[in-house]
Amino acid sequence: MLPSAHAPGTVGTPADPPRGPAPSGPARRRRIGPAAATALVVLPASLALWLLSLRDVRLDGMGDLGLLQVLPVLFWVALGLLTLGFCVAASARRTPHGCYALYVLSLIAMLHATPPLLYGETRYSWAWKHVAVVDAMLRHGGDVPHAGGFDIYNQWPGFFQLNALIVRATGLETPLGYAMWAQVLANVLLLVPLLLIYRSVTDDRRLIWLAAFVYYSCSWVGQDYFAPQAFTFLLFVSVIALVVRRLPSARLPNGDAGRSAWPPGRLALLLLIEAAIVSSHQLTPLMLISALLLLSLPRRNRRVTLPALAGALVLTIAWNATVARRYVSENLDSFVEALTHPEANLWSGLSRLADAAPGQIMVSWIDRGLSAGVFLLAALALVVHRWTRRTPLPLLVLSPLPLVLVNGYGGEMVFRAYMFALPAAAFLVAALLLPAGRRAPARMCLAYIALLAMLGGLLFGYYSKEAMNRFSAGEVAATRYVTTSTPANSLIVSVTFAAPGLETDYDRHERAEITQEGIDAKRLLARDPLAGLEPILARAGDQPAYVLLNRAQYADVRLNGEMPRGFVERLASELSASPAFTPVFRNADAVVYRYDTPTAGGRR
Repeated sequence: MLPSAHAPGTVGTPADPPRGPAPSGPARRRRIGPAAATALVVLPASLALWLLSLRDVRLDGMGDLGLLQVLPVLFWVALGLLTLGFCVAASARRTPHGCYALYVLSLIAMLHATPPLLYGETRYSWAWKHVAVVDAMLRHGGDVPHAGGFDIYNQWPGFFQLNALIVRATGLETPLGYAMWAQVLANVLLLVPLLLIYRSVTDDRRLIWLAAFVYYSCSWVGQDYFAPQAFTFLLFVSVIALVVRRLPSARLPNGDAGRSAWPPGRLALLLLIEAAIVSSHQLTPLMLISALLLLSLPRRNRRVTLPALAGALVLTIAWNATVARRYVSENLDSFVEALTHPEANLWSGLSRLADAAPGQIMVSWIDRGLSAGVFLLAALALVVHRWTRRTPLPLLVLSPLPLVLVNGYGGEMVFRAYMFALPAAAFLVAALLLPAGRRAPARMCLAYIALLAMLGGLLFGYYSKEAMNRFSAGEVAATRYVTTSTPANSLIVSVTFAAPGLETDYDRHERAEITQEGIDAKRLLARDPLAGLEPILARAGDQPAYVLLNRAQYADVRLNGEMPRGFVERLASELSASPAFTPVFRNADAVVYRYDTPTAGGRR
């Protein structure tokens, strides 16, 4: 059994209180200790090695494991050295907060700044999609007419309207430039509410910062890019931080926890954040309601939690009954059906590996193992450290579970549940890993091994699909051509969603993705690509139709297996040989074909 980081009968009380009066004044400021001094030397060395390692990355070598295959040994040495330096710092009690902060920020930089430093374009097709929505709302000054399947963004426009406001205020033409760095910014901002939560539970600075380091070492789900989910998750954690700090069990330096439920100013701030969540995303308000509901179970918490819960409930119901009423009414049947099949919701995100590339199957099991390991260690912490049971953290870990049982969320609910449970679970894992007593330096070796294992699992999940998530300048140019240089109302056909900016001007074009077709249509396409394309192209009617193929789509099909291996190559070969398709744009990474409808007099 690991020794407790805290005395068993108190929350946040160090197990080994300092002997004698603590030093104060200049003497205290000078004595940071040899561990902290060593850590401050290791930190710049690890950052220098990281930056040097990026010079040797050859992106064209990425295969089924993405960036993992092309990152040089020096990158892994830098990450291991950074983790070692943090563990050295955490082995001593006198390490200042600033040293820990530098380490956590450096970890964020290594994990999340590596792709934008290596790539010339914004990664991930969904980020480009959200940029397209902001651009469309800027053009129309609000709701986008003729949005088709994008109408859902008109009903939850908060994130997009905020970015439209930022673009107008800064004089930019589009959010594309800063969207590339959204993951870095989102994770840096998230550190503030995470620290507020952890400081409300303990005053042990080692445990606070180890919990933050564990969080960033395990957050593999990747929902931190330019998206409403990243924005509302930040706001979700902020609401939880405001609530937890006012609970009676909170340990605050100023002692104001529980003194009054909600001062008017803080209550107004809380309701404003909740309104931003409700207007920006469908799932996050439900996660917030579930978390506040579970926090309300202990009677002592209700004075604080019930006003926050009531605000979230009223705002969510009001929004869904007015602005989002159309979406809710259209999907009510599927909501009800999901309620009656909780087992299907639970397994929907865990059973889609059969046709994926072998490397991706391995990655999926590694990430599932990391998630299971985090929850197992968190549960073990509750057994080993009884004081953690008196904190709000166990309830916060359990809070996403009800939603996992009532909705599959397109096969992603299990992973979203892990994301929302992780802030609390990370603290419990840190409490288990943090050693106490005179053997702390030796016991930090075990924590070091555990952190390396977590980071390894995270990087498999985070970097393994970069062959389809990275876009070259040639792919961007091809997509820009097909979305901006073709006639309005044209039909744009692609194999998958992996194209940068395919949704640009989505209110002016029709789109079709082969992997989104029904099973019978995909079977026909697999047998005869051109014959399978005919019913799709027929949707264009008298309007022009174009087919876009790019490097990332090849990688997408290979990695995810939604079409037979080699399908894109066969399609490309048959398109180039068919007189009905004329190449109108081509470069090394992409090609655009125009479909010329046969007529009685020949070709159009």
